Amino acid sequence: MSYCHAIDSMPEERKALHKAYHDHLYGFPIHDDNELFCRLVLEINQAGLSWETILKKEVTFRKAYDNFDVKIVAAYTDVDRERLLADPGIIRNRLKVNAAIENAKTILRLQKEHGSFSSWLELNHPKTKAEWVKLFKKTFRFTGGEIVNEFLMSIGYLPGAHTEDCAIYANVMAAKPLWSRGIS
Repeated sequence: MSYCHAIDSMPEERKALHKAYHDHLYGFPIHDDNELFCRLVLEINQAGLSWETILKKEVTFRKAYDNFDVKIVAAYTDVDRERLLADPGIIRNRLKVNAAIENAKTILRLQKEHGSFSSWLELNHPKTKAEWVKLFKKTFRFTGGEIVNEFLMSIGYLPGAHTEDCAIYANVMAAKPLWSRGIS
């Protein structure tokens, strides 16, 4: 069952949480590097957990990671790392915390080389899922196939975020996700 249809069968409290993400964020293009970094960190933290767990913790993730300001996170020290590992409002997994900090440093390098993380993504578009996974594994930490797929679907680089019969599909298409270029 697709995410679009699964939401309809959820209890009201869960449905509200998921619909806010599904209807306004999922599959829509993002061009702001800090928000791209946010989505990457959230997708990495979802590994092995439910997306609902991440949605419930998004506000505390934003607070813990300085609203995902790439420059600030890239400059985190061991003190910041230990602060994050002690924060019950986020996922306290050393590999995931380390990946966030190191990936922020990588994004700074990509910004220096390409102007922005968003520009680097656009430069590499289009790629197949397998090509994207290979590129991400070479470039970033803690980015396996499912993480890369969900990250790229969630920001409009790969299709599949919404089914064509979903009420939000037309809104996503109107936002012109990169995967849809060339589709009439």
